[in-house]
Amino acid sequence: MRALKIAAIVVLVYVAIVVVFESLLGYVQPESESTIVITTFDGDGNSQSRVVSPVEDGGRLYVSANHRPRSWYDRALANPEVQVTAEGTTTDYVAVPVTGAEDERLQRDHAHLVFFRILTGFPPRYFLRLDPR
Repeated sequence: MRALKIAAIVVLVYVAIVVVFESLLGYVQPESESTIVITTFDGDGNSQSRVVSPVEDGGRLYVSANHRPRSWYDRALANPEVQVTAEGTTTDYVAVPVTGAEDERLQRDHAHLVFFRILTGFPPRYFLRLDPR
């Protein structure tokens, strides 16, 4: 019984750490030279911006949903016309869901470190290819 209580406490502490980390990351949205801002739109034209890390591969630009809060990703799927702001320049793109061999290659070639996956609660990762409009 004692071991079960300890295990439950460990799980609850881990879940709390993941929730706090993900919440702070979503609230603060840290920007750097290695990040971009993606702006998605809903059916009414309302916009939402999110700081994301780009992945450049084979001359193409990708972004990925690496965290459980991913409303920006769902909005991009619903309305694939997005804008990306990088280094003060905003460019229009079409967000294309990545599947099959392309997804497998990106997952393998741009894998996250185990520490990051632990800290974020092992969320699934979904890539979008950003094709210029």
